[in-house]
Amino acid sequence: MTNREMTRRRAIITVTLACGLMFGLTADAQAQKDRLLQQAKKAIESADHYMGDWQGSWAVDDGYEGGPLMAQVLALGKEGYRVNFHAEFEYEWPPLFVLKGNSEGSSLPLNGRAEFDGNVLDIQASVKSDKFTGKFKGTANDGSNISGTFTMEKIIRLSPTLAAKPPGGAVVLFDGTKESLNKNWQMSGPIRGVDEIKWLVNGGAMEVTPRTSAIITKQKFGDCKLHVEFRTPFMPDARGQGRGNSGVYLQGRYEVQILDSYGLEGKDNECGGIYRVGSPLVNMCAPPTQWQTYDITFRAPRFDANGEKTDLATLTVVHNGVLIQDEVKAKGPTTAAPDNTEKGPGGLYLQDHGNPVQFRNIWLVELPPEKP
Repeated sequence: MTNREMTRRRAIITVTLACGLMFGLTADAQAQKDRLLQQAKKAIESADHYMGDWQGSWAVDDGYEGGPLMAQVLALGKEGYRVNFHAEFEYEWPPLFVLKGNSEGSSLPLNGRAEFDGNVLDIQASVKSDKFTGKFKGTANDGSNISGTFTMEKIIRLSPTLAAKPPGGAVVLFDGTKESLNKNWQMSGPIRGVDEIKWLVNGGAMEVTPRTSAIITKQKFGDCKLHVEFRTPFMPDARGQGRGNSGVYLQGRYEVQILDSYGLEGKDNECGGIYRVGSPLVNMCAPPTQWQTYDITFRAPRFDANGEKTDLATLTVVHNGVLIQDEVKAKGPTTAAPDNTEKGPGGLYLQDHGNPVQFRNIWLVELPPEKP
């Protein structure tokens, strides 16, 4: 097993651990969790009734076999829907099988053939109201005939660090107010004569006003631990880099990509990727419109007395409570970085890539230099 495979396995294990952090809560914490769940559910339902995570189980008709089943429903506008089926959410790519369909009235029928692990199954399924049900029949991997059913319900997977409060000594960069935005941020550079921050502030979040300007903090930082919450917009007809694109650049140099990559492979130019440097170990994207978290530990590159680089910039990224980048080294500034100098501290930069991505609850803790 390679080092990357071992690290990926550790990341997958932490999915279950992260979910477990939401249990055993105090009354206040439970109330906050319930409030966040209701907000997420309302946002997703308002965008698209079918979209999102579904969880349940399958069973064969004779009752001797069964197991867990999960699905991710992606809304693709005029192309209808794509549904990825997995045995567990901490999946590896590709899915077990994929079905496609278009909504009809109040239901989403999904019919097709699935071939995986030596099984060949014909599947008839439907999403209606709050139930995802289906039946299957075909040939099992041992050559026998098989038939059965499955049922799932929609779930919301919240990040355990959502709405995390800044610890003592943290530098609060955005607290949800216009005053905080104006105090701590500035444009990264004028575009078409714009000379002030045009991003909207509403409901405790700031939103990219497309094609105005990226923004960068007035204060500059070196080593730090950063917490940032973001939400990608619902853009069902958009694809690739045009679907909820933004980015978080440490020191204005090293980008952790933001994109609506829900249900995708998880490449280095997708959400959670260190742009063109490292792919996420696990794709932990939530559906668009749901708030997500990045918790990033950053170590700046080191230089000797002669100005020669002795250590590369290092990033560790936790996405929605799960390790997805484990001390990944960046040889230099990533694509589209506004600052290519590398030496000295730099500001935190949030990208305007033409999509109305939202941010909130941004703070960081400055770190002392590591001991040699």
